Amino acid sequence: MSTNNEATVWLTKEAFDRLTAELEHLQGPGRQEIVDRIEQARSEGDLKENGGYHAAREEQSKAEGRIAYLKDLLQKAHVGESPANDGIVEPGMLVEAVIAGDKTTFLFGSREVAGDSGLEVYSERSPIGAAVHGKKVGDKLSYTAPNGRDITVEIVAAEPFSG
Repeated sequence: MSTNNEATVWLTKEAFDRLTAELEHLQGPGRQEIVDRIEQARSEGDLKENGGYHAAREEQSKAEGRIAYLKDLLQKAHVGESPANDGIVEPGMLVEAVIAGDKTTFLFGSREVAGDSGLEVYSERSPIGAAVHGKKVGDKLSYTAPNGRDITVEIVAAEPFSG
């Protein structure tokens, strides 16, 4: 776990455990399954026109990328309990806001905490994330979007995400 707050990612214990298990699978049985598929496809002959071989190599590349990502993420992770239900926007909060006139609900923090929930996620490092971090229910603010437009935001609700 990280002590460098700039790069720290907040994760629930459940998300940390789920990602650790995924990493262990990818580094062990998952990696071996891909190697076996590559060897099987390689034994079929001409590699230039061997779709199975190329698909397995692409899968291997994606898996190795995911392994590197997970290692880095888990090293930077701050594992903790859900934040207090105090209406203040901080990592791990489910936030309802009116953004540029449209009401939206999003998870503030890491996409990995959201898992398969389908929620939109804004990180603390995104322009909107930096703007709303530390704000509380009822606060109205504006921030400058990457396209240069000023976007208005009103925090309607903020409660701990229960996943």
